[in-house]
Amino acid sequence: MIIREETWSNIPLLNIVEESNDRDDLPTVIFLHGFTSAKEHNLHYAFNLAKKGVRVLLPEAHLHGVRSEPLDEVQLSLRFWEIILTSIEEMAVLKMELHKRGVTQIGMGGTSMGGITTMGCLTAYPWIDVAAVMMGAPGYVELAKAQMSQFERRGFKLPITDEERKNLLTTLGLFDMTKHREKLNGRPVFFWHGESDTTVPFEPTYNFYKATKKDYEQTPERFEFMVDPLAGHAVSRSGMLKSVDWFASYLNE
Repeated sequence: MIIREETWSNIPLLNIVEESNDRDDLPTVIFLHGFTSAKEHNLHYAFNLAKKGVRVLLPEAHLHGVRSEPLDEVQLSLRFWEIILTSIEEMAVLKMELHKRGVTQIGMGGTSMGGITTMGCLTAYPWIDVAAVMMGAPGYVELAKAQMSQFERRGFKLPITDEERKNLLTTLGLFDMTKHREKLNGRPVFFWHGESDTTVPFEPTYNFYKATKKDYEQTPERFEFMVDPLAGHAVSRSGMLKSVDWFASYLNE
């Protein structure tokens, strides 16, 4: 197993591949970490994917890991959507670099904030061939409104004007998969979520899945939701392994 610490166009990342498969045009999964996490925290996904003949890129999100700034968790939380929108923009940069290297098959996935980002990327980028959304959320506007309400209930005054709030929600609406279901376009998407998750609520994502299943009536095997009735905000080993199998099966078709 080869783990390279690299920087692609100012984006720090880990590049993981099985030594026997180290060729530039290998099918590649970009896997995104969660809020307050860092790229190396998802090495178990990369290790298992690399064993199945897939290259994995683990990018460092804006304001995280080696890109951290001296912010406490509240300050970082207030920049949550800035981080996600930056990541969506940066995925296009990584795709261009992969294209230069001859990569034609690209998957994307992530945990928590990384799963949320993946949903936004699916609305923006038709070049994503397969996705795995672990504890993510497709409804950007609904989630942002809930986060703002939660902050205000805790006594925080959000440092944005009403106009800025409106503009943010308008921007998030562009990447809100609940408003753009057609953008999935039959692509294979796997969801994992714990029913007891209080960080990224289970119900909105599951409701989206149930509503969208009808779009996959001809290919139901390409749209799957794995529910863990006991889990909170932590992916089970079985969920992780299922996501690995999902990527491998569609990238090696």
